[in-house]
Amino acid sequence: MFSQWLSDLGPWSWMVLGAVLLVLEILAPGVFFLWFGVAAILTGTLSFQLWETSFWIWQTQVVVFLVLSVGSALVGRRFFPNNTSDDTDTPLLNQRTRQLVGRTAVLEEPILEGQGRIRLGDTLWRVTGPDLPAGARVRVIDAAGGDLKVAAE
Repeated sequence: MFSQWLSDLGPWSWMVLGAVLLVLEILAPGVFFLWFGVAAILTGTLSFQLWETSFWIWQTQVVVFLVLSVGSALVGRRFFPNNTSDDTDTPLLNQRTRQLVGRTAVLEEPILEGQGRIRLGDTLWRVTGPDLPAGARVRVIDAAGGDLKVAAE
């Protein structure tokens, strides 16, 4: 079935596959289908040149497509690296507790046995630190998970 479809469309089958893969990349971006689409289009371009030769059977075309897929993915990774650097103007954007380090607050509930609560903004935060009475002024010195570590101000 595959070989019949391939021979009916000729070299255009690879061009159609490449176009479909590129459209999939547009619909589901992530730089995944892009390199397979490029490889399919390159295989189609080669097919236009080599279609009448005896060695250009569908198995050879699939092997060429696979090799070009790996090659285009490697070249793409080399020239378009994943931009995951931490160079940003807001490095703590999604780390709310880390944003609170350095702020001061008044204890809402006393710290007893190392546990207490402070209010920052409209949120009541669980804190750990030395035992202190309610109303004591504290500074947030560290954040771990949802807990804030405080020290007396």
